[in-house]
Amino acid sequence: METLFIWLGAISAITFVLSLLLLPWFVARIPCDYFTRPRDPHRWQVLLQPRAIVRNLLGLPVLLAGIAMLVLPGQGLLTIMIGLGIMNFPGKFELEKWIVTRKGVLQALNWIRRKAKHPPISAP
Repeated sequence: METLFIWLGAISAITFVLSLLLLPWFVARIPCDYFTRPRDPHRWQVLLQPRAIVRNLLGLPVLLAGIAMLVLPGQGLLTIMIGLGIMNFPGKFELEKWIVTRKGVLQALNWIRRKAKHPPISAP
């Protein structure tokens, strides 16, 4: 059991460092009109494409690691957001929009974008 906690702690530390290094890159890649442009309501068919299956298989472990980091050392919420960003599923946009409308989230994203010399994200 002690070995399990050592491995979980090591994975947590590695994910923490990676999330700090990759966060500015991920945030800079968000288009500034991401939350205001029109959406195709029938995008669920994309789940059947091989690319979407691979993305979901890659994003699921990151999402689960983020959930584990809510009680373990590490950036749980940040890792959850990265996992959700990798994945593609119905209702993802609504979930992202809900998260961005929470107090301070959009301000933090735009602060990171300002540091990277990118235009701010438009409010939903």
